Amino acid sequence: MALPQAYAQYNNSKILTAKPAELTLMLYEGAIKFCNIALAAIEEQDIQKAHINIVKVQKIIDYLRQTLDMKYPVAQDFENIYSYLSQRLVEANMNKDAEILSEVNGHLHSVRDNWKLVMEKVARGEG
Repeated sequence: MALPQAYAQYNNSKILTAKPAELTLMLYEGAIKFCNIALAAIEEQDIQKAHINIVKVQKIIDYLRQTLDMKYPVAQDFENIYSYLSQRLVEANMNKDAEILSEVNGHLHSVRDNWKLVMEKVARGEG
């Protein structure tokens, strides 16, 4: 078996066996990854690559918004964050604006880091 195929199978297995909180963490990680790629592409003036990766971040944010369970009050807070990030991503993509994209990336890091903290507290029985 070729190494890339084995890696792909491992990743598929990792996703299929992940708990919902872990999947959310993976989505945040993916959004950060694509945001970083888009930032690098803007620096390299590769407009197409920047666009493709900003759209990937937008799709992840859209998915996160669609999966919110609004029966919990905190879901509205996440909706507000995701809505803001979506608007900023549109602006960043229209203008290929690295400053806006850096801001979004910072917010993604904050949300991801807080999500990790919550996961750790729940795992320790504190949440």
